[in-house]
Amino acid sequence: MAFNIHPRTIFTWLVAAALTIAVVTMLKRQENVKAVPPQKPIVDNAWVAPEINTDTSLAPETKNLLLYGQQLIAHTAKYFGPKGVVGHTSNGMNCQNCHLDAGSKSWGNNFGAVAANYPRFNPRAGNVQTIYCRINDCFQRSLNGKPVDTSTREMQAMFAYIQWLGRAVAPKTKPVGSGVEKIAFINRAASPDSGRLVYEAKCAVCHGQNGGGLLHPNGLEYTYPPLWGPDSYNTGAGLYRLSGFAGFIKNNMPYLQATHALPVLSTSQAWDVAAFVNSQPRPAYDQHSDWKDIKRKPFDFPFGPYADSFSQQQHKYGPFKALAAVKK
Repeated sequence: MAFNIHPRTIFTWLVAAALTIAVVTMLKRQENVKAVPPQKPIVDNAWVAPEINTDTSLAPETKNLLLYGQQLIAHTAKYFGPKGVVGHTSNGMNCQNCHLDAGSKSWGNNFGAVAANYPRFNPRAGNVQTIYCRINDCFQRSLNGKPVDTSTREMQAMFAYIQWLGRAVAPKTKPVGSGVEKIAFINRAASPDSGRLVYEAKCAVCHGQNGGGLLHPNGLEYTYPPLWGPDSYNTGAGLYRLSGFAGFIKNNMPYLQATHALPVLSTSQAWDVAAFVNSQPRPAYDQHSDWKDIKRKPFDFPFGPYADSFSQQQHKYGPFKALAAVKK
């Protein structure tokens, strides 16, 4: 029996068959792909800074003072740097280079717990320190400069701003996310050599291959601060100790990329790059008056003498677990 089938009909059948084969193949492929479960967001119950411009309780003169204090923290070099309009008392870095977002960023070495815990005894100084003392410590160490007269409007503005930031924090408490996080120890010494590789891959694009930072076009302050060299923090600064610096790096660097919930660097990379940066040359600070009671020295204080038998090298780079255990 002969079938007289029109060529157009045959073409239609072929197209339909091809489509059927394609659909079946796609379905089989989908069966072999494992479903990816949705990622659960990490809940971060960290301290959140208040906003000056939304605080309706502020009198106009108080608000202006707080805004000025905020500006002084954010753009310190414009006022106190080598070309400062108020004085030439610092190295050209800004307070917010170490205290991110003018001291308001969670996990960014913020001021959240300062007002609640000062005045307090400072074992490094061996006496009770006020917020004024703490500010001037930063000027002398992190900004490698000179103290600011506490009677000036500038000091009063910074003092008022720091107090206002922590006004809702209960006395003698430290909310989650305030200051810097002390991250987990690693089971070896932090390695400056390994840290150099991390720095070159992740940090040099902003801070420069020579660590000298990137000067702002206005010539008054740094867009990205120097991490070593004559214009960086000196050896008396808090970030010269690795435990704080490593936590600061892990939660915040690379800048505007890393967060506490989603860090870019691993824990070991954070320790290593902190070790590399702090192994580089920087101004020396006269610490002969610090830590009169050497038993109180932190486990990662990089200068002797010590009350234990561990070496200065281990106090600087670790491993720190045994050192920290002795301090407990």
